[in-house]
Amino acid sequence: MSFKFKKLEMSGLMLVEADVFCDDRGFFLETYKKSEFEKNGINKPFIQVDHSRSKKNVLRGLHYQLDPMAQEKMVDVIDGEIFDVVVDMRKNSATYGKWMGLNLGGQKRQMLYIPGGFAHGFCVLSKSADIIYYCTQVYSPEKQRGVLWNDPVLNVAWPVKRPIVSVKDKGLPLFKGRGQE
Repeated sequence: MSFKFKKLEMSGLMLVEADVFCDDRGFFLETYKKSEFEKNGINKPFIQVDHSRSKKNVLRGLHYQLDPMAQEKMVDVIDGEIFDVVVDMRKNSATYGKWMGLNLGGQKRQMLYIPGGFAHGFCVLSKSADIIYYCTQVYSPEKQRGVLWNDPVLNVAWPVKRPIVSVKDKGLPLFKGRGQE
């Protein structure tokens, strides 16, 4: 078994593609192998695993946690398809305040590794989507922060015209120089 690790244009982001073995019974793949991930610079252990299911047009995010509870995440869409978005919240980064989006799921067996210091969100493109998050820190309500999904400064090009957004996410603040405080 092996993985392909592709560094993305924002420092620290990585697309991970697992080898998939298919036959007439279905498929098999590894989603994590410590030795392979460590060889590619992903060294922190995953200590919390979360699972979410959302229906079409649901938009969740943009969320992040402050140090020392900043979460590194591996996002794995196990069913359905999403448009996944990250925003660099690291004030000392060359890409601070920039965003990147990509489609995950569908027929692709790709996962997105997100280092600490990035806000994360997604919208569902398929009828529904199941997402597994492997996290290097536990959820900390005291350290959780967020940025409004439709912030005009960030200007994320969401592919959903009328997203379904929670009351909590509708109330997140604007970007305005926020970040790792």
